[in-house]
Amino acid sequence: QVQLVESGGGLVQPGGSLSLSCTASGRTFSTYTMGWFRQAPGKEREFVAALWWSGGIAYYAYYADSVKGRFTMSRDNAKSTVYLQMNSLKPEDAAVYYCAAGRPPTAGWSLKGNYDYWGQGTQVTVSS
Repeated sequence: QVQLVESGGGLVQPGGSLSLSCTASGRTFSTYTMGWFRQAPGKEREFVAALWWSGGIAYYAYYADSVKGRFTMSRDNAKSTVYLQMNSLKPEDAAVYYCAAGRPPTAGWSLKGNYDYWGQGTQVTVSS
């Protein structure tokens, strides 16, 4: 069982930056692919970024086209924590951001059904 707790959401002006964190419980954190998803009001939950665990020692980063070049995901296995650094934020980035853990198959990192554990979400508001 893995429990995930997100933090770092808040209000930011367009063009600004925000950093989210997600800390996991459990002793096998390093063997999970970690993902960030977001859900805006009235919309489906959508993929943002993932650090996919290949089964070895490497993690591969994948990003939604809408955030590529602006968002960066990283992880610190010693702290069982993943981060999402969000720069050049736009009003359309506003949403509840969720952290997720799972073991998706190759090329399955963007599908929310491939993640087993979810955090409670943290609100990101982008407004002037």
